[in-house]
Amino acid sequence: MRIRPLAAALLVIGGLPAEQSALFVERAEQAGVSFLHRSSATSQKYLPETMSGGVAVLDYDSDGLLDLYFVNGAKLEDPMPPGAAPDKSAPEFWNRLYRNLGAGRFEDVTEAAGVQGRGYGQGVAAGDFDNDGHADLYLTSYGRNTLYRNRGDGSFEDVTDAAGVGGEGWSASAAFFDYDNDGDLDLFVSRYVEWSFETNRWCGDSARKQRAYCHPRYFEPVPHLLYRNEGDGTFSDVSAASGIAAAPGKGLGVALADYDGDGSIDIFVANDKVPQQVFANLGGAFEESALLAGCAFDGDGETYSGMGIAVGDYNNDGAPDLFVNALALQGYALYRNADGFFEYVSAESRMATISERHSGWGTGFLDYDNDGRLDLFVAQGHVMDNIEQTQPNVLYRERFLLLHNQGGVFEDVSAAAGPAFAEHHAARGAAFGDLDNDGDIDIVVNNNNEPASLLINQSAGGRWLIVDPVGTVSNRDGVGARIKLELSDGRRLYGTASAAGSYMSSNDRRVHFGLGEAGEITSLEIVWPSGRRQRLEDVAPNQILEIREPAEVVGE
Repeated sequence: MRIRPLAAALLVIGGLPAEQSALFVERAEQAGVSFLHRSSATSQKYLPETMSGGVAVLDYDSDGLLDLYFVNGAKLEDPMPPGAAPDKSAPEFWNRLYRNLGAGRFEDVTEAAGVQGRGYGQGVAAGDFDNDGHADLYLTSYGRNTLYRNRGDGSFEDVTDAAGVGGEGWSASAAFFDYDNDGDLDLFVSRYVEWSFETNRWCGDSARKQRAYCHPRYFEPVPHLLYRNEGDGTFSDVSAASGIAAAPGKGLGVALADYDGDGSIDIFVANDKVPQQVFANLGGAFEESALLAGCAFDGDGETYSGMGIAVGDYNNDGAPDLFVNALALQGYALYRNADGFFEYVSAESRMATISERHSGWGTGFLDYDNDGRLDLFVAQGHVMDNIEQTQPNVLYRERFLLLHNQGGVFEDVSAAAGPAFAEHHAARGAAFGDLDNDGDIDIVVNNNNEPASLLINQSAGGRWLIVDPVGTVSNRDGVGARIKLELSDGRRLYGTASAAGSYMSSNDRRVHFGLGEAGEITSLEIVWPSGRRQRLEDVAPNQILEIREPAEVVGE
């Protein structure tokens, strides 16, 4: 039931009017989402155990309902024998695909779809790499990655070898995007550190004989990967030729945005305790530019443990801003984009105070209450499962964090978000999308060594619009399409189509706009990756609007 404005003024939850407060309900069990992440934790404290895993929101069967894909670990021996590999053969270690049946129900279709995965799973990216109208899956792992091509009949085929995208080492996040604007989706893969079971060292408190997961400073950085889509089902590794390999990192989360307004999508990488990275797209080649762009360090010029990452225009000025979370006592980093230069604004936005004792992973900008301003969600928990023994004021399992945007300043409204936000988790990947097609954004979280969380948005927010761009000259997913809404009350809202962001996860690629209660949509303008511009007038709110790219430049 929607509470009308007059009544809303009389009902307050947690200091905010109920109409503007979040209310998310945990529905995993009721929905039939029974996924349980298994890390196979050992006494050896193998680092991949605590880093996994991601989750994807995608419509794999093209029925208009968003489905779910969870990444799982694998069986590890304690210790791992020399030359041994993680074992994913047992069903309890499979990745899982859940088909959205509608009416709040999901069905496990993993085996029928053939997407159990392999190796020790880390992350996932969804995208239509072959432009056939069906969402494909790319899985990152410790070891070898996997590309599943969607056959369009409910099943997938492993085309990793044929496509040439297996990679090696420890891959973390991945993102599909068209970096060269040739009409098909290329693939970027962040990689973490140079690590192996054989070289796993002893870290921790030797006096107490208490072992812990090692700090990343003990491991060397590695180059990230960029694969160019050749349009025939194969990819070419252009990591070196493009300039990506020239700047190794300790990469985890990945996000995409045209931060400098030159019409080309740039790559943001959250790095763990080394400088953050921005790979500026120079029109087919890349240059690592985070220092020049102002977002390599925090406000004190220090590195921090960047894990989850998000881009979004939280101040509605037309320039994508940047958020990177970190470990407790480091503070989350919020950067405001000022004409292509990022200003560290964690203090003035209250982000520093709110996040001081928190550790973040999966994250995203979302307008949870549809008021026209992007809010923030962070899935939280420390990387060290025994951190409370050495730092009693820091928690291993934490509550989810929901931050309400009050015009450039954020307020922690987690306490008003419902009982699901009072539970403690070792949360990792998080993905965002409207699972029930009611116009507000729901959240899915993959919790390390715990059942998954399915947070259904029950807030009674304002009006909305979801734009589903379908490319014809550009890539079919419309990834990189930039959308601007003009409202009758003078407001302008901006968004870019992309599934990237968060931590090792993949979001709904469509663009969601909260509109608030006032103002009509007088115009919608979309700039496609091909450079074509399209304009629609007097667009009705409260709908999922599919927009097909015109063969020629036209106005509508």
